[in-house]
Amino acid sequence: MLTKTKKFFSEVIVELKKVSWSTKQELVDAVWIVIISSFFLGIFIGSTDFVLSKLLGLLIR
Repeated sequence: MLTKTKKFFSEVIVELKKVSWSTKQELVDAVWIVIISSFFLGIFIGSTDFVLSKLLGLLIR
């Protein structure tokens, strides 16, 4: 059982060496894209909720 575990982790290390890791600048750019798109999505969802709640409020009266 222990030999299988050692083999597994040695194979994991070999596979991790094959991975193409992002540079720091690519990571920073991706984080900014996520932050900005989350901000605009939040504004869109919030404004849509506000407008729909006002419209439903008018219909219910």
